[in-house]
Amino acid sequence: MIFGIDASNIRAGGGVTHLVELLRAAESRAHCFDRIIVWGGAATLAKIEDRDWLRKVHDPLLEYGLLHRIFWQRFKLKELALQIGCDVLFVPGGSDASGFKPMVTMSQNLLPFAWRELRRYGWSLFTLKFLLLRWTQSCTFREAEGVIFLTKYARDTVTKVTGVQRGTNAIIPHGINPRFLLYPRSQRPPSDYDESQPCRVLYVSIVEVYKHQWHVAEAVAQLRSVGVSVVLELVGPPGGGMSRLKKTLNRVDPEGTFITYRGEVPYEKLHDFYINADIGVFASSCENLPNILLEGMAAGLPMACSRMGPMPEVLGEGGVYFDPEDSNDIARALRELIHSPDFRAHLAKVAFSRAQQYKWGACSNMTFDFLSEIAQRQRGKNERTV
Repeated sequence: MIFGIDASNIRAGGGVTHLVELLRAAESRAHCFDRIIVWGGAATLAKIEDRDWLRKVHDPLLEYGLLHRIFWQRFKLKELALQIGCDVLFVPGGSDASGFKPMVTMSQNLLPFAWRELRRYGWSLFTLKFLLLRWTQSCTFREAEGVIFLTKYARDTVTKVTGVQRGTNAIIPHGINPRFLLYPRSQRPPSDYDESQPCRVLYVSIVEVYKHQWHVAEAVAQLRSVGVSVVLELVGPPGGGMSRLKKTLNRVDPEGTFITYRGEVPYEKLHDFYINADIGVFASSCENLPNILLEGMAAGLPMACSRMGPMPEVLGEGGVYFDPEDSNDIARALRELIHSPDFRAHLAKVAFSRAQQYKWGACSNMTFDFLSEIAQRQRGKNERTV
């Protein structure tokens, strides 16, 4: 059995991490495949480990812009897959125009299907881009023999937009890199927090309009105003919400006394920030699978978390929830954690235990089992029509 993977639109971020970890954990004998062929750009292919059963195929067209990649997928991919005898084509990028059957795709970005969140960007090129993705991915999901979702919430949200799918679907979450794992440590009592050793709150995420870093900053400023020794560290690249964050920081902490924005940090060094934090915060209102929330859980942090999206599905009873658009409610959640070390310790252990479910080995096993199931089903159909 031969599997093909179209990585033409997998170029950065979580999509690359998923592909690299998926293939690193794969075992050909366990999943009944002889070869996997991956088509992609040079930078993406270079990050994938060499394996005996893996062939990485580079096409110069994939180094150009989106139109070139669409042309390659539409007019070249099907022929290439047929030439190698591909039994199933996996398109983790979510959009497929190749016409190859059977094809399995994956939903990794929920923003195109969340109209309430898209409206935050107004009528802009960004909005237009994601509306186009909504259309292309909806068509792909409806036509695919199989669709992989990362959470039940994401499946329900997407299928409300796309309608009934022709194929089957599976919920297969991503895993967590083991270097984030850190057993929950003993919790300091509130009396130990002072200006020399304050409670350190960490929020890791790109600064986008649906991530609400400015509300978190206002919440921490509120706590400071009533004498709570707490500081906030923001880590993540700038995005569409950067101007609003800057305005808030200039208003609530112009001297940078208790809020620090670190900017983008290499993924390989990100675990160091979790090690040095006391409490994790995650204030997003739109997620598919919140990998950053998973990292905080795995790092043994008590979590204050948005109650929107799939966050309760992932965190369960392992955190304190808040409205991410209400700084008063965020301050309330942080206050509950800061004032109770026993509560913090309990939540950290529950969250750490839940994080153990998210392993790349399990993700790889479930993914390739699903691809094998789709390929074998198609073989059965082909045999019945001969």
